[in-house]
Amino acid sequence: MAEKTLFIESTERIAEIFGSRDCNAEMIEKELGVILINRDIEIRITGEEKNVAAAADVINYLDKLLRLSGQLTEQNVIYAVNMARDGSLNELDKISSDVLCISSRGRPVKPKTVGQKNYTQAINDNTITFGVGPAGTGKTFLAVAMAMVALRKKEVSRIIITRPAVEAGERLGFLPGDLQSKIDPYLRPLYDALYDLMGFESFQKQFEKGMIEVAPLAYMRGRTLEDSFIILDEAQNTTPEQMKMFLTRLGFNSKMVVTGDITQIDLPAGTRSGLKDAMKILAGIDDIAICTLTSRDVVRHTLVTKIVEAYDRRKQENK
Repeated sequence: MAEKTLFIESTERIAEIFGSRDCNAEMIEKELGVILINRDIEIRITGEEKNVAAAADVINYLDKLLRLSGQLTEQNVIYAVNMARDGSLNELDKISSDVLCISSRGRPVKPKTVGQKNYTQAINDNTITFGVGPAGTGKTFLAVAMAMVALRKKEVSRIIITRPAVEAGERLGFLPGDLQSKIDPYLRPLYDALYDLMGFESFQKQFEKGMIEVAPLAYMRGRTLEDSFIILDEAQNTTPEQMKMFLTRLGFNSKMVVTGDITQIDLPAGTRSGLKDAMKILAGIDDIAICTLTSRDVVRHTLVTKIVEAYDRRKQENK
């Protein structure tokens, strides 16, 4: 058995690290097989040597995160534990202070996982970036944040966000209102991200000026999109022909981000996904990045991670 003692700034800081009713401390103990004992400003860790070292790294990281952001979430703790178990917790230093922008509610928007950091870096470094991963990994939200930053810095003159309306026949016809009213429900997740990041009034002003456009993919045909930050969301529901059409809209001084989840394809049976095709065809081409996010990058409720992993296990079993 090994033992290590950490000294933390204050008892209040230790209480925040340990969490409500010591829920964080219990998670660290359970997942890493250690015992944590708190006395005044000391935290004593006992267990097997490698587990003690991992737990110490987790606590030090959480302490640092508290100093930087002022709060901890359950997801922060789970992610730190998983990274420490793999011996890669030091990679989190890459993201701890990397703020992309401030949301309309005053919250810092930044990558929360190494996968998300690599994704945002790829968007910075490449003209076209594919962000592929399960629900909750921040693919669309981070892409919208990057677009908003580019617009504020005047690197582009407009933001264009699009997605395929996969139920574009029968179901759209049963929705009330004109064509825009029929399409809006399919674009609602994009509006939500924009409202959260910009605030409703700011979004409305820029939308009316034509600086922000949210439209179905069919509206992209025949256009050349220059000086724009263009995002294609839910790209797994494009056909190969639609994907080719979209990618060839690229104009000068523009940047494209394509997001999707190849495990949630809603196309009719027998129809190939344009996203899966593009990932194969375009792999290795300079200035095109393909970033794959995993269940480890999920930043929604912790149950979302477990749901994604459960479905992944079932898929492997079926194979």
